[in-house]
Amino acid sequence: MSEPLLLTFNAGSSTLKIGLYSVANGEPAPLGRGKIDFNRAPLQFEYSNGGDAHTVPLAAPVTDDLHGVLDEALNWIDAHLSVHELVSVGHRVVHGGDAFDGPVRIDDRTLAAIAALVPLAPLHQPQSVRLIRALRHLRPHLPQVASFDTAFHRTQSDLVRRFALPRALFDEGVKRYGFHGLSYRYVAGRLRERHPSIARGKIVAAHLGSGASLCALDAGVSRDTSMGFSTLDGIPMATRCGALDAGVVLHLQKTLGQTVDDVEQMLYHRSGLLGVSGVSGDARVLLADPSAGARDALELFAFRIAGEAARLAATLGGLDALVFTAGIGEHQPQTRAAVCERLRWLGVELDAGANARNAEIVSRDGSRVAVLVVPTDEEQVIARDAASVLHACAPGSAGR
Repeated sequence: MSEPLLLTFNAGSSTLKIGLYSVANGEPAPLGRGKIDFNRAPLQFEYSNGGDAHTVPLAAPVTDDLHGVLDEALNWIDAHLSVHELVSVGHRVVHGGDAFDGPVRIDDRTLAAIAALVPLAPLHQPQSVRLIRALRHLRPHLPQVASFDTAFHRTQSDLVRRFALPRALFDEGVKRYGFHGLSYRYVAGRLRERHPSIARGKIVAAHLGSGASLCALDAGVSRDTSMGFSTLDGIPMATRCGALDAGVVLHLQKTLGQTVDDVEQMLYHRSGLLGVSGVSGDARVLLADPSAGARDALELFAFRIAGEAARLAATLGGLDALVFTAGIGEHQPQTRAAVCERLRWLGVELDAGANARNAEIVSRDGSRVAVLVVPTDEEQVIARDAASVLHACAPGSAGR
């Protein structure tokens, strides 16, 4: 008898991360991970299961609908995990707006609502929509589930979510939503498992990757975040600007004559660490680069992270722990040290040796604020959501 297989799709602007999970015993158990980089030539599907690694050439051209590429990858998975039967696919969807406060099974109405939010997350949302549509074409009877980054932040108050704009705009959806919610959900859960006393406190978590944000957690519940209406907001990122005086946008258009498309391209693709350094949006590259531009970019990055952490501590009314996660947060001691140095006045004291080792707890004994490194796993959250929704929709289920 075949064991049920669940896939997770975590789509970037030009990449697709695929998680493979067995759900034979209810709780998703990881089987392996795959990745497709749509900008790479020749195109290939990279798969590993912790022991074996495979690089599978993909012959299909990359088309807008992604049918050929996705069909090849799914057929390879079917052939090489033949003891499993694919039962569902869970998607990370960056923006759910006010329409979604938790994971949902995707139907026509859900897909239309997701597609309508493309303008608010133009880096990620279009790819998610294409993948959902491609799967509906290739495997029309396969259940698909959407997990939304914004849903985790629905616990924030209207005070936190409101802009100082005409009141009617708030009711029309012009408000702060927050992102990276799947990552923060995982981190909050991991803290409850490993450090329950810390998890019950006031925590600022910093998700630092190519996209980056911070979140204020009160006993694991989101109270505030650095990102707002769109994924441009907050701290500088690899190529995104972060928080920006709205007058700059008006100046670029009215005085310098740039079009809306020009400004959008610059703010999303030519700003952030790349824009300031003039070298790269990759913090690893900048750490190895001796140029003044690289130094300025990294200094600004740490400065803005620390400033945002302090603001979020004010929202919480105190700070018990600072948590770093995602690629930069988990693997760059230099960035953590630069941020923590600026937060010493809040009671943050770093243990240099533990920090250099990327240990789980990197604060000194006696530090008023605990500092932790918690690897995130968005795919695990997506898999759990998909399994839960699938179970709730099953015939005979109480949740049906």
